[in-house]
Amino acid sequence: MANKLRPPAVPLATIDPYFSIWSNANQLHAAETIHWTGATHGMVGLAVIDGKVWRFMGGYDRRSDFKSLNAPAMQQTDLTIKPLSSIYTFEAGGITLTVNFTTPLLLDDLDVMARPTSYITVKACSNDGENHHVNIYYDITSELAVDVPIQEVVTSRNRLEDGSQLLQVGTEKQEVLKRKGDMIRVDWGYATLVIPDGTAATTAIGSVDIRDQFIEWKILPETDDQHFPRAVDHDMPILASVLDYGEVGVKEVSNYLIVAYDDVYAIEYFNKHLPGYWARNGQSFEDVVLASIREYSVITEKCNRFNNEMIANAKEAGGEKYADILALSYRQAIAAHKLVADENGEILFLSKENNSNGCLATVDVSYPSMPLFLLYNTELVRGMLRPIFQYADSKAWPYEFAPHDIGRYPVAEGQAYGMELKRQMPIEECGNMLIMTAAVCWAEQSTSFASDYWGLLQQWANYLIEYGMDPGNQLCTDDFGGHLAHNANLSIKAIIGIASYGFLSGWMGNEEGVEYFQKAKEMASQWESMARDDDHYRLTFDTPGTWSLKYNLVWDNLFQLNLFSEDLKKKEVAWYLRKSNPYGTPLDNRKTYTKADWLIWAATLAEEKTDFQQLINPIWDFLNETDSRVPFTDWYYTIDGRIAGFKNRSVVGGLFIKLLADRMDEPK
Repeated sequence: MANKLRPPAVPLATIDPYFSIWSNANQLHAAETIHWTGATHGMVGLAVIDGKVWRFMGGYDRRSDFKSLNAPAMQQTDLTIKPLSSIYTFEAGGITLTVNFTTPLLLDDLDVMARPTSYITVKACSNDGENHHVNIYYDITSELAVDVPIQEVVTSRNRLEDGSQLLQVGTEKQEVLKRKGDMIRVDWGYATLVIPDGTAATTAIGSVDIRDQFIEWKILPETDDQHFPRAVDHDMPILASVLDYGEVGVKEVSNYLIVAYDDVYAIEYFNKHLPGYWARNGQSFEDVVLASIREYSVITEKCNRFNNEMIANAKEAGGEKYADILALSYRQAIAAHKLVADENGEILFLSKENNSNGCLATVDVSYPSMPLFLLYNTELVRGMLRPIFQYADSKAWPYEFAPHDIGRYPVAEGQAYGMELKRQMPIEECGNMLIMTAAVCWAEQSTSFASDYWGLLQQWANYLIEYGMDPGNQLCTDDFGGHLAHNANLSIKAIIGIASYGFLSGWMGNEEGVEYFQKAKEMASQWESMARDDDHYRLTFDTPGTWSLKYNLVWDNLFQLNLFSEDLKKKEVAWYLRKSNPYGTPLDNRKTYTKADWLIWAATLAEEKTDFQQLINPIWDFLNETDSRVPFTDWYYTIDGRIAGFKNRSVVGGLFIKLLADRMDEPK
C-alpha cells in the first residue's frame, strides 16, 4: 500500500480568505492552529476519559514560552485528507477518538457552499471492550476576530430559536471593510461557536485560564467573564464548551460543533457594501446557522459522497498521488475566494491574491484556478469574469487591453497593481480573458455569456493580433521572473486567445470567425519556426539554448483547436521529463523553482498516463517532504523543496486540469 501523504499544512475550517484555520504540524496537538498567514488562530481540544484529561488539539500556554497545557497528548494514529474533510484519529485511555473537520464547499449548491459555517464532528468509541466515561472540551480564541492582539473585543451569548447555544466574540470598534491588503486578518464581524440543541453540553466565556482550571477541576466556570471590552493579549478571551458523551462502549458516540463567522459585510464593490452570498436575500446569520444545524446529516452525507467520487475520479485520471494532490487542493482553491451577489443579483466570485499582493479578482490568478470551477460549476467562472468585464467597460479603465485586477481585497475601487504602462500585462490578461470566456462557453455549450461582452472580446482579440506574435518587453503571470521580451509561452497564449475568439465568433454565425481562426493557425505555424531549438522549444524566440514549460499549450488540446503540431507537444513532454528534479521540472532554464499549477498543465500534454504521473508525482514528494510548513504553495524550488513564495492561493484549482481534460475529451 502506498504511503499516506503528510501534508505541509492541513485545512481545518476554510471558508474564505479571512475565515481560514489550519494546522501546520504532523500531529494536531503538536502546535497551535493558525490562520493561513501564520498568525495564531487558536483552537484547543481536550478529552476527559474516566477523569483523566488528554490533549488532542493545540494547547500551548503563551504565558509559559508556549509550553503545552498540563495534559498528556493522545496518540495520533491517523490523518486522512479528503476534498471536503480532514479526519484525525487518536487513542488514549481505552478510547478511540475521531475528529472530523468538514467544510461543505459543495460547488453544485452555492447556498450551502457560501455559508460561513464549518463542522467539527467528534466521535468516540471504546477500543478495549470496556465502558469509559468521556467528555470533550473544545474552545476557540478571540484571535479569530482581530488582525492584531492589541485590539479590544467584546463577547456575547445567545440561544437560537431551536435552543442551540451561540457564543460570539468580535472587536469593539467594528470598523467594517476599513482594512485592506494582503497578510492581514478580518477585524470586524463575529467569530462564533455553536453548540446544537440536544447536545449535552456546558459553555463558558472567559479567559484562557479556563483551560488550566478545566484540567484541574473538569468543569467550566458557572458564570461568564464580564470584564469587556479588553485586548486580546490581555487575559485572552476564549469561547469554551464541554460536551458530555456519557458512558462510551464499543458503539460509537458522536457529537458535533459548528465554528462560524458573521462578517456583516464582505466586499466593497465600487462604493457599494455587499454581504456574503448567504445574506443576499436578507437572511440573517442566525438563519444560516439554523439551516446548517437542521441540514447537518444531509450535508455531511453529501460531503462524504462527493469526497469518494472525486477521489475515485482523480485516481482514474492520474493515480493515487494525483488524487492526494487534488484532495489537499480543493478547499484551499475555493476558500481563497469570496462569493457575493451584485446589485443585479448576479454572482461575483472574487479571489484574493493571498501572500502575493492581496489584489482582488486578479485575472491571471483566475486563469490558472479555472479548471476546478469549470468542472463543477461554470457560474463561478462567470463570477470571476464579470467584475473584470464591468471594470474594463467603464470610464475608469484607460487602456485598450484587459486589466489585471479590480482592487485590493476586500475593496474593489480600480486596479491596485499600478496604472503605469510598465506595470501592465497586456498580452497576458487579454489572452486570459478570451480563453476563460471561451472555456465557459465550451463547458456550457452556449455562447450566451460571450455575447454579453462581445465588443471587449473583439477589441482584445485585435490587440493580440497586433502585438501577440512576438511580445514586447512586459510582465506575464510569472511576474516574479521579471520583464521578458519575445516570450514564447506568452505568444502561445495570444495565439490561443485569438483562436478562442475565432471559434466563438464562428459558433455565433459570424463570418469573421474563419478569418480569426485562420490568423491563429498562421501564427502557430510561424511560432513553431521561431521557437524551435533542436529537441525542444525556446523560452524566448531570440535566445537559443533556453527552454520553459509551455503550459498554455494545454488549451490547444482541450479546445481541440489543433493549431500546434503533435510532434511539438511530444518533444516538449520528453524535454520536461529529462529536466525533472527531485521535486519536479523547473518553470524554465533561469531558476530551479517551479509552479505546481503550470507543471500539471504541462504534464497534461502527455499522451501516456505514465508520463503524466512521472511529471506530477514529484509534486506529491514535495508536499510530503518539504520543511516549508504552509498551506499548499504553488511556487517552490525543485531541488530542496523550499518555498520560493506564495501560500494558500486559489491557483491550486488549476491542478484539476487533468480531470477537466478527460471530461472535455468526452463526446458532447
